[in-house]
Amino acid sequence: MGFLTDVVGEAFRYVADFGPELREILALTLVVAALATAIGVVLGVPFGVWLGLSRFRGRGIVMAIVNTGMGIPPVLAGLLLLILLWNDGILGSWEALFTPGAMVAAQALLAFPIAAGVTAGAVRNLNIDAREQLSAFNVSPAGRGWIAGREVWPGVAAAVAAAFGRVIAEVGAVLVVGGNIEGETRVLTTAIVQEARQSNLGAALGLGIVLLAVALIVNLALTWAQMRGEARV
Repeated sequence: MGFLTDVVGEAFRYVADFGPELREILALTLVVAALATAIGVVLGVPFGVWLGLSRFRGRGIVMAIVNTGMGIPPVLAGLLLLILLWNDGILGSWEALFTPGAMVAAQALLAFPIAAGVTAGAVRNLNIDAREQLSAFNVSPAGRGWIAGREVWPGVAAAVAAAFGRVIAEVGAVLVVGGNIEGETRVLTTAIVQEARQSNLGAALGLGIVLLAVALIVNLALTWAQMRGEARV
């Protein structure tokens, strides 16, 4: 019991101190997660709306691919990106490996199918009357997609929350393509791994507390938006 108390006390002291290293790690975590989530949502939500509304041969296969992408192991996504960004890889000339940009790309790759799959599910659950009204509107496919997205706004908010949750808690992909370089590519999740490996359990727990706080604040905001959307429906 004394050991646990010591670790918890050290964790809270680490957080309360909020030193330069923690500030730097937190700032990079927020930037990478925000950009990756934004990219995944901007690409994934419209694709999910289109997939939910469309009827075409092979739609089931596309849905299966999206659903598989929702569960892809992060370390595998990181490995695929690593192969592309390696010096001799297709994108090796970009020299993006072990940079924050590579980390954003890896996390966006994970966020996209989450945003698309959750949005598609919400659109598919539109009632028959709403679908008939959409079909009757004399607007472009993009216009129908926009209207459908507004109709299922709580579902879109859930897609954003799910994509952010996938990104903020991810460690495998960013570790593979980012390298966990101190002062350059170290984020909260990889810092936790680093401190735990060095038996700095108090610091690791402190980083975990900060990570949970960030996730809670963002999800409170998204849940509030989702509940407002539900109240308008």
